[in-house]
Amino acid sequence: MRNPNKYGTVTKLSGKRRRPWIVKEGLSGRQKPIGYTATKEEGLILLAQYNKKPWDIETDKITLQELFDLWEEKRASKLGKSNRSSLKAAYRHCKHLSSVKYNQIKPYQMQDCIDSCGCGYSTQGAIKNLWGHLDRFALELDIISKQCSTLLTSDPIPETTKEVFTDEEIRLIWENQKLEWADSLLFFLYTGFRISEMLDLKISDVDLNAKTITGGTKTAAGKNRIVPIHSKIFEIVQRRFEKSKNGYLFEYQGKKLSQAQYRIIWADLMKKLNMHHTPHECRHTFRSRLDSAGANKVCIDRLMGHKSAGTGERVYTHKTIEELRLNIELITN
Repeated sequence: MRNPNKYGTVTKLSGKRRRPWIVKEGLSGRQKPIGYTATKEEGLILLAQYNKKPWDIETDKITLQELFDLWEEKRASKLGKSNRSSLKAAYRHCKHLSSVKYNQIKPYQMQDCIDSCGCGYSTQGAIKNLWGHLDRFALELDIISKQCSTLLTSDPIPETTKEVFTDEEIRLIWENQKLEWADSLLFFLYTGFRISEMLDLKISDVDLNAKTITGGTKTAAGKNRIVPIHSKIFEIVQRRFEKSKNGYLFEYQGKKLSQAQYRIIWADLMKKLNMHHTPHECRHTFRSRLDSAGANKVCIDRLMGHKSAGTGERVYTHKTIEELRLNIELITN
């Protein structure tokens, strides 16, 4: 039996796949995929769930709060965890308009949410981004005919003030490597991992025989990247590996370390070393040192988890890993 117009479709993809049935919505007219299933029956169930209420809405009456709730259910779940949290937090600055019909909200009211939030460029950008998401969603549902969010402005991202570690500072860290947690600072400087990536690393991500670490988050290019363990920090990684009690490479009192806890540790470490750096400046330092040592640009991008025009598919062959190892070992001090 044919589905109703704009209901969507369930079709089978070619080739051997674990979930070969693709489910596409039909509301927007562009047949966007909403999921993949192992069987056609599962696909039809997913499509039915997608089309059930509250999709049957009165477009001329839906309020900002109702649209946000619907967007949160149908669209936000497809975003990354960090992005989703940022947008949900941004909504707090728009809640005074929650009972206003969405199609009656004016551009100046959206802009006022940004201008009056009392926060910096990051929050302002998140509010602007949220209005963009809601506008696009409302346009798909025929709630509005034009996107007012395209007229919004927010403070620009300021120029970076990141300072790299000097050779003298790195030498001083090595001289004080017996300080508690100094090993984490050295780990940062020779791997380029972000603070969240380091704290998420499990000992299962470490291959001491191959001398590699698999980790990374945030972007498609950054996820599950392989970073060879620099020879200068191999013993550091090995010691942390052997001391792990709860499966994480860096633990605090036998448990996974939170960012808040680590930043307290970091501040104490910087005070003892009489330095003024952020954990992210280790990542800047890592890239700068690779570049100064003449490392291959594509290898630098792979190690950093950045997208590179020359990387092609992100497949880590034995040859690729050895190339990364040769380049990372160009850092000699």
